[in-house]
Amino acid sequence: MENFSRELTSTLLALAFVAALAWVAIALLKRLQQGRIGGSTGRPQAELRFVRALPVGSKERVVVMQYRGEEWLLGVTAGGISLLARSPIDAPTAAPDGPAD
Repeated sequence: MENFSRELTSTLLALAFVAALAWVAIALLKRLQQGRIGGSTGRPQAELRFVRALPVGSKERVVVMQYRGEEWLLGVTAGGISLLARSPIDAPTAAPDGPAD
C-alpha cells in the first residue's frame, strides 16, 4: 500500500508540473502574439489587420488585409496564398463610370 501512495503522489506532482508548464507556455505565447515581448525600438508596432473575406469557391477566398499603411488583396486557395493587388490605404478611389448629373 505504501508503494501505491508513493506512485500516486509522484504522478500527481508530475501532472501538476506539466499543467504549470503548459500554463506558463500559453501565457508567454499570448504575450508574444500581442507584441508585449521583445525589445522596444521606439516606433509603433506594424499591425496586420483583417478587413474582409469573400468566398469565391468551396475552398477559395479573396481576402483584404491591412498592413503597414497598405491594403493587400490576397487570393487564398487550398494550395497557397497569392498577392493579387496592393495599394496605399489613403489612395483616392476612382469614380464609377456613369452619367454625370
